[in-house]
Amino acid sequence: MSIPPEIEPPEPMDLFESDKTAVPPDAVPAAVLDRSKGSAPRPKRAPRTTAHPSASRIPIGISAMLVTLGVVYGDIGTSPMYVTKALLAGNGGINSVTQEFILGALSLVIWTLTLLTTVKYVLISLRADNHGEGGIFALYSIVRRYGKWLIIPAMLGGSALLADGVLTPAVTITTAIEGLRTIPDMHAIMGDSQTNVVIITLVIVSVLFIVQRAGTSRIGRTFGPVMTLWFLFLGASGLIYVAGNPVVLLAFNPAYGLSFLFSANNHAGVMIMGSCFLATTGAEALYSDMGHVGRGNIYATWPFVKICLLLSYLGQGAWLLANRGETPLARIADLNPFFEMLGSGLRPFAVVLSTMAAIIASQALITGAFSLVSEASRLDLMPHMQIFYPAETKGQLYIPMVNHVLWIGCAIVVVLFQSSAHMEAAYGLAITITMISTSLLLFFFLHNVLKLRLLPWLFVVFFVALEGFFFVASLTKFFHGGYFTILMAALIMGVMVSWLAGTSVERRQATLLPLRNYLNQLDRLRTDTTYELISDNLVYLTNDTNTDFLDRDVLYSILDKHPKRARAWWFLNIEVMEDPFTFAYSVEDFGTDYVFRVHLFLGYKVNQRVNAYLRQVVSDLSASGELPPQTHDYSVYKKPGRIGSFMFCVLRKTLAPESDVNSHERAAISLKYAIRRFAGSPVRWYGLENSAVFNEYVPMFTKFKAVDKLHRIAPNERP
Repeated sequence: MSIPPEIEPPEPMDLFESDKTAVPPDAVPAAVLDRSKGSAPRPKRAPRTTAHPSASRIPIGISAMLVTLGVVYGDIGTSPMYVTKALLAGNGGINSVTQEFILGALSLVIWTLTLLTTVKYVLISLRADNHGEGGIFALYSIVRRYGKWLIIPAMLGGSALLADGVLTPAVTITTAIEGLRTIPDMHAIMGDSQTNVVIITLVIVSVLFIVQRAGTSRIGRTFGPVMTLWFLFLGASGLIYVAGNPVVLLAFNPAYGLSFLFSANNHAGVMIMGSCFLATTGAEALYSDMGHVGRGNIYATWPFVKICLLLSYLGQGAWLLANRGETPLARIADLNPFFEMLGSGLRPFAVVLSTMAAIIASQALITGAFSLVSEASRLDLMPHMQIFYPAETKGQLYIPMVNHVLWIGCAIVVVLFQSSAHMEAAYGLAITITMISTSLLLFFFLHNVLKLRLLPWLFVVFFVALEGFFFVASLTKFFHGGYFTILMAALIMGVMVSWLAGTSVERRQATLLPLRNYLNQLDRLRTDTTYELISDNLVYLTNDTNTDFLDRDVLYSILDKHPKRARAWWFLNIEVMEDPFTFAYSVEDFGTDYVFRVHLFLGYKVNQRVNAYLRQVVSDLSASGELPPQTHDYSVYKKPGRIGSFMFCVLRKTLAPESDVNSHERAAISLKYAIRRFAGSPVRWYGLENSAVFNEYVPMFTKFKAVDKLHRIAPNERP
């Protein structure tokens, strides 16, 4: 089909050959990228009081508060379904219920929730924002300059948070499905067999992870209203029983909790604190999700959420006091006061609503895990992975590998532990490690960033001691299932340590060469027609941030491993900045029009689509004349573009068996490369799937072990 001469094809839009990837929704216009010529000065860091407008400056409003209720409080909001149940099971069941137990246990729950959630996270942690972003890795980004060893609590806390989070979908959904058996008609169908509960839970969990790839923005719009209805239901159902037996209000007196903790009537002893701790398992989400909803909206909604939670706990306690000694209730295995205290007509509604709340809590956990892994990758604590940004929801992440690992982990938990009672025994142990780690990092924030004197010491002593006590109290969970989360945390921690150690060895072995010393060779090579033109533009992705020096491997690839001729060479590196939303770049051309050293300064929350950002840089240089026209005689367009073809080279280092490195360094490098193979290709990390890319392996330049000298003999001789 020919094109009439009066109709011209559109001007070429793509600057890179075979690259049809559109600029992602979160990419900013070229005008927003600050360009500076010279030795790549770092972008100026915003003052501590300045936050990104999409983070801490999110306005407080009804709509934003509804989103907050749906995003932030899913995990902690479902705690009433299993906290009282765990406390009851640990103290002998309903036949052992006394007023001392109810008031003491409720007092411990109330003050655990108040101290750890309200005081530590809402009043203190939310102040430690990294330009509006929260979470343990954001906190580490703020304080890491005050000690290299702070990487240890950051990795410990992040690993434990990811590991313990695997249980959240399993325990919440299983607990909700078990509520079906409290409905007579459903019990007649399901029976007492736990197999039916396991099957239904696995189906719901599988569907939940399957829909992650498509994006959940439409479902997300219902999160806020559903969770609002859930909290109102918690508060109203609890208030009814509190009004009938107001003696439970005495539990606000901490003396009842302290007295019962060391009472002979406390059958669980100090280990009861492990069950009380379950009431705070979602507290970390208040801090981690701050960037999504804004600090102000958490402040505005937390009082409502806390009141509803406390009313639910108090109501369950009042119901237990009114029904202690009931023989029919004593016969129920794994008695759950949350469902049993509801009337038979209201129970089906409660089961459906609790299941929806459990799914929302699980969704929030999955989204949080994506963000946590993404931030760890930006900080070079974990390998880069393929990340999708579904367009339906701004800032929504989807990491296929993380999704699959969580899916498998949750399925294993459901099959391994079967019942929610067994899962609760394993739940919460690892999260105490996260809380202790956060407290240590918060000390440095209060002491070194805010310059407070006495308060940081009081804070760290009190909360580390308190959380340490919770950790010790939860240690009994280790043999009842806690080993699973500790093992998972150890595996995740091992990945982080191996990646960090391998990177450290690579950096020690790297050799930087002054790029200016090789400009003449590169100038001769680009005009040497005896070598084939690889591409008009050849791009190398580098790790070093020094403008005037380049890793020897890159120059070795261009000049020694069959010279690679191009019209222009681009040496590009990405530096992850502490400001999560930094967009900036700099270019040094060394006085040439064929060598360009490009630095991209991107915040750790920014999607690293290299082709999208380099497209803007190249367009700027072409428009300014710094990059000469790269015209072609052949084109599908009537007027060919000014920029030629692009090819990306990805270097992979290899460690020869003869390399002179010690066993620890060899193990670190081997583990990192094994993790890297499992994590995927940099082509996916940087969004180059549709670009022309070739991989090249270069030896890691280290000294080689001395070997014996070979002796030459005649052709027909044998030694």
